[in-house]
Amino acid sequence: MSYKHKYSESELIIGCINNDRRCQEALYRQHIAVMMSMVMRYAKDEEEGLTIVNDGFLKVFQKISTYKSEGSLQGWIRRIVYHSLSDHFSRTRRYRETIILEEYDRTSAHRQTALGELYYEDIVNLLDEIPAKSAEVFQAFVIEGYSHKEISGSLGISEGTSRWHVAEAKSRLRSLITKNQQSYG
Repeated sequence: MSYKHKYSESELIIGCINNDRRCQEALYRQHIAVMMSMVMRYAKDEEEGLTIVNDGFLKVFQKISTYKSEGSLQGWIRRIVYHSLSDHFSRTRRYRETIILEEYDRTSAHRQTALGELYYEDIVNLLDEIPAKSAEVFQAFVIEGYSHKEISGSLGISEGTSRWHVAEAKSRLRSLITKNQQSYG
């Protein structure tokens, strides 16, 4: 009969900082389902998803000493796993695709610039600079092609709120693109 110890969050963090394998396993088991569900929205199959999540948890264990207990531990882990997801697709380049920001092209006075076409990595980097929920909805709608109805169902928001987040993300991305364009002359 195996005895499973129930660790507090602070015990898990301290144990992980000290490379205690039991604490690492407990933290992993506690958060794996949530992280897999996030990653599986982007991964082609479960094997790829598990690879991404495991890479993320490796970074979590390497960086856990930097966790400041500000905000939730799960949110901190989610951010690291999300960056692992982004890094994975940047490395594989299989998902490297051109995104045309049609709204930007239609409203911009700088129609002739090359900024109308950005690579996936550029968009993901810019998405890090806008509010997380708007970035998530924008990515689901524009990049992954989900409908507002599907997004509203999976995120528990109304279709109108989903549309608002996409419009807000586009507006903020336009501002960031314009700002970057002015920086580079």
